[in-house]
Amino acid sequence: MALVWTDLEPGEAAAKLAAVGDPVWTRQFLDELDRAIRTEPLERFVELWGLSNAGAAKVFGVSRQAFAKWLGSGPPSSRSEAIADISSATDLLDRFVRRDRIPAVVRRSASVLDERSLLEIAEQGESKLVADTVAAMFDLRRVQP
Repeated sequence: MALVWTDLEPGEAAAKLAAVGDPVWTRQFLDELDRAIRTEPLERFVELWGLSNAGAAKVFGVSRQAFAKWLGSGPPSSRSEAIADISSATDLLDRFVRRDRIPAVVRRSASVLDERSLLEIAEQGESKLVADTVAAMFDLRRVQP
């Protein structure tokens, strides 16, 4: 009889999956599962950048409570441009950087950013600069002859 994963408790299914013995495959599976489940841009941003709701709220210049409300009912349309910029940067980071390294990447200061980090730039309300900087980081045309 074939194993039906949904017949197992989540903890039991996780233990069986972890016992497969290939940690690289298991990590890739979890990343893909997370991508499939966590589709809301703000939720992905919080998770991948390793932020609390308070930290994410700081990026958008709102209270933790206001940000929590955004997660439940959506942000106001006046924030759509900033959210699109941050979402674009998050998607590129997710594509080109190992997920467990993204929080360190966004917190690392860089000379090209006047010794600021991507997170600091985002917190200063410069979401377009964040998106442009991340896009430039992974623009492979600049390294091709």
